[in-house]
Amino acid sequence: MCGLGGVFSYAAIAPAALEDELSRLSDALRQRGPDGAGRWVSDDGRLGLVHRRLAIIDLSPAGAQPMHTDDGRYTVVFNGEIYNHRALRAQLQAEGVRFRGHSDTEVLLHLYARDGVGFCSQLRGMFALIIWDALKGTLFAARDVFGIKPLYFHDQHGVLRFASQVKALLASGGVPVEVDPDAASQFAVWGHLPEPGTWIRDVVSLPAGGWRCWQRDGATTSGAFGSVEALLRGEQQPATAYDCLHDAVLDSIRHHLEADVPVGVFLSGGIDSSTLAALMAETGQPLTSVTLGFEPYRGTEADETPLAELVAQQLGTQHHTVWISQQAFEASLESFLRDMDQPTLDGLNTWLVSRAAASVGLKVVVSGLGGDEFFGGYPSFSQLPQMRRLAGLFAPIPWLGQVLRRTMTPWLGRLTNEKYAGLLEYGSTWSGAYLLRRGLSMPWRLKPGQVFTLPSEPNDLPDDHSCVSWLEATQYMRHQLLRDSDWASMAHSLELRVPLVDTELVRYMAWSRRHGQPFNKQSLAHTPLRPLPDAIVLREKTGFTVPLREFMMSRLPPEAQGRGLTGWQHWVWQQQVSSLRDVQ
Repeated sequence: MCGLGGVFSYAAIAPAALEDELSRLSDALRQRGPDGAGRWVSDDGRLGLVHRRLAIIDLSPAGAQPMHTDDGRYTVVFNGEIYNHRALRAQLQAEGVRFRGHSDTEVLLHLYARDGVGFCSQLRGMFALIIWDALKGTLFAARDVFGIKPLYFHDQHGVLRFASQVKALLASGGVPVEVDPDAASQFAVWGHLPEPGTWIRDVVSLPAGGWRCWQRDGATTSGAFGSVEALLRGEQQPATAYDCLHDAVLDSIRHHLEADVPVGVFLSGGIDSSTLAALMAETGQPLTSVTLGFEPYRGTEADETPLAELVAQQLGTQHHTVWISQQAFEASLESFLRDMDQPTLDGLNTWLVSRAAASVGLKVVVSGLGGDEFFGGYPSFSQLPQMRRLAGLFAPIPWLGQVLRRTMTPWLGRLTNEKYAGLLEYGSTWSGAYLLRRGLSMPWRLKPGQVFTLPSEPNDLPDDHSCVSWLEATQYMRHQLLRDSDWASMAHSLELRVPLVDTELVRYMAWSRRHGQPFNKQSLAHTPLRPLPDAIVLREKTGFTVPLREFMMSRLPPEAQGRGLTGWQHWVWQQQVSSLRDVQ
């Protein structure tokens, strides 16, 4: 896990890659990789690459980046982990390829040299990568199917700039600090910023499961090597013939434990993290677990520490409970906002627990993120189909929904949730129903001229569960949970891994569902050979929460204090926009 960046001056009139810009870019990525700083500039000065290393696999200098093939043709900078790199290495060695070290990065170089773009579909893991082909003069970029690892670009006036974080691009000095005019409305509706756009004008994200290639003359080609939608169709049989869900999840965990340093686990009182911890214990490796406790919750039903400690005791983990008080929160707030890469309503819980994990000496942790999206843990799995069925009854009268919404909004806004007013107008489609479920502010509350992005409609998916899973995985999970997990963990030089967000596991679950064996959260809870406590398995879903109201209300201006979560959302946006004055 690392941070990468670079400058490619592909136009003849563009300035060469500047050393001072590369230095600023590298410095801005320091927290992502404190174990090493690499830099490389091409002989003609048109391409410069930087890399910050968090050494996880092959801790020796042989794992350092930028990394080159022996003949100097290919150069790579890479952020992430390839969990099947050992099997891929064995294939290449059987073909006569010789390796200098045992890093997954070196495997990527030789795979690309052999297969070109097609090598991406062979990778099991999380990744964002850049590969330079000196012979062809091409710069290749790719990103994993789920979008676990980020990669951002700014391409103007013959110069391409790229980095693992938006704020790093801004800090480099080569990207204008200008807020995208549509970002505020996107954030108001969703509480995050949907890809491919960002909050900075002309800075975009490489699509998940996508690749793009730039030529020396500026010509580009692009494509996709995979998608969550394709996985959820369940048409492709898994590469491994798993006998049961236990074997599939355990296989993912074994791959996600690939490291030359200890791997810990974020442990809450929920099914996802408890299941992962129990299965990690089955591998026989010593296990360190970390749980956050919040002083306002101590002794209440919202306090997850007793359940986490119960699981930790049963599994024999080296357990750490870190308590967060009002005072500790206030002392951390400035750092949290500074580390935030793009405005988001979330991320605080991951930032705090990542800091706690780093404080006990961990460099890698496992998270239960993805369990709700693929095992149907959210209320949306029942609510969205219900909305579509109800609203679909009135779909033949297209004008009715808008008329009712305009009539009912003033009354419902005073009595209950105004989203009900938009049920007939938006609820008959998957994307519209998802807006009503996940949207924080409704489109009719936006000012004239403000725009927001609706998800596209699920295509060719076999059932309602798959449609909702696709929406949750490609919207809320990708644009908020995964993105926040990346910057919030890397702010503390911590690698966060998500075994439930795994191509082979999701493919197996979709294949099983298509063939009459669906899985849910209870299925996941019963995968460990040693049963989880009933207090975990039978507990109603609560989610991992932070007492924002208790912690934040005193910090918000008076006009925002009565607006609750919306007040916090507005305040975060203002703080992030104000911070841009200090970026350059």
